[in-house]
Amino acid sequence: MGYLGCFWETMKNLTFDLLAAAAVLAMIPGCERQAPMELAKAPPTQSTQSNQLAPESKSTGTNNLAVDFKAELIPISGGRFMMGDKNEVDATPHEIVVSAFHMDRLLVTQALYQKVMGSNPSRWKGDQNPVEQVRWSDAVKFCNKRSQMDNLQPCYDLETWICNFEATGYRLPTEAEWEYACRAGTTTAYFFGDTAAKLGDYAWFEKNAGGRPRPVGQKQPNPWGLFDICGNVWEWCNDFYKVDYYQESPQQDPKGPKSGETKVVRGGAWKFNEQNCRPGYRYNENPGYADVCFGYDIYGFRCVRAAAGVAGGKDSR
Repeated sequence: MGYLGCFWETMKNLTFDLLAAAAVLAMIPGCERQAPMELAKAPPTQSTQSNQLAPESKSTGTNNLAVDFKAELIPISGGRFMMGDKNEVDATPHEIVVSAFHMDRLLVTQALYQKVMGSNPSRWKGDQNPVEQVRWSDAVKFCNKRSQMDNLQPCYDLETWICNFEATGYRLPTEAEWEYACRAGTTTAYFFGDTAAKLGDYAWFEKNAGGRPRPVGQKQPNPWGLFDICGNVWEWCNDFYKVDYYQESPQQDPKGPKSGETKVVRGGAWKFNEQNCRPGYRYNENPGYADVCFGYDIYGFRCVRAAAGVAGGKDSR
């Protein structure tokens, strides 16, 4: 066999090996990155920013708030609000009542994640950058470990992924809690108004992020003191996603569907447009239960805890 024949034989074998590897991954459950079967919404519009290797992050703060990066929870009083967005097929506006809870003032940083978990999966390294490339399953493991470190009762059963809302520890916010906290008592399309004109004062998104996540707390907070509640990285919520869930949702403290294939993420991210940063905009992603699954650099999270004396009940989600 001549040189050319050997070359094509080698290429054929390499192609076969790659296809075989892809087939093996495809058979592993929990890694499919597809929207739910029912009327799944297309992914948000992404920018065409080139995917370069990540250099070390440096702060490019745009205010003088002198944010203290220690983990701190903000008390969120319970209340009634209109949840949803009239411009989205899966977010029909409806009235919801949310019980009091506490929410992280900041996104979980890489420094905090490293302290709790002993590792940092992020692509865009920087202690005060939000942790990213975390799956939903990674986020709930962090919640449990953080709870144990603070001598609190963990919320999640890591065998079944069931959340015990009566536990005293940290968990991911429900979709309703997240939107209630993001809106902060406002009724406009964004918590600062009906247009995105001022979004750059509050969020990192495709027009100002420079193609990467940014250190937390560098923009102005929402009216309840929550930083980066829009933009920077999408935030994992506890709920399964279902396109028509709002039609069957209970009015008091909804916790999402009983089951599903994907989990809700909210808030938009550094390489997505301003429309995805609206408080009522919903998106979803595979939770990544299997270890072979990997996270993307657009997903992060913040934690919540139930307020003292508020019983949330056990749940199958």
